[in-house]
Amino acid sequence: MWVEEPATRRRMPDPVRTAAVRAVLIMSLTIIQALVAFLCTMAGSWLAFPMVLGGVASTVVATWSVLDVWVTRQVWNQRNGVVSVPSSTARHMRRERRIARRGARARARGEARIRRRGEGRLSRA
Repeated sequence: MWVEEPATRRRMPDPVRTAAVRAVLIMSLTIIQALVAFLCTMAGSWLAFPMVLGGVASTVVATWSVLDVWVTRQVWNQRNGVVSVPSSTARHMRRERRIARRGARARARGEARIRRRGEGRLSRA
């Protein structure tokens, strides 16, 4: 029988997942190209030198694609916020602001109550 289990990690956002898939494909092609360059070098083929140059270029591109994953993740977190955890500074600051707002509303209600109490009298005595 099929039993649904909750995911242990949250799913990556779409732009980050797209960048990660692209990086994995580029890295795998780079590894294949490096292997072909090595085999061409061992065989003494004329393709060895162009393959080594292509391998260097694809290594640069693969490094760039991995950095793209990191940058995309950082940008997504900045635009859409991070998941708040109990030790998060943002949660602590929101709590302080909420307490301050509640205190300000309570003071305003108290002042309004005091003003209303004295409205119907001609003198304050």
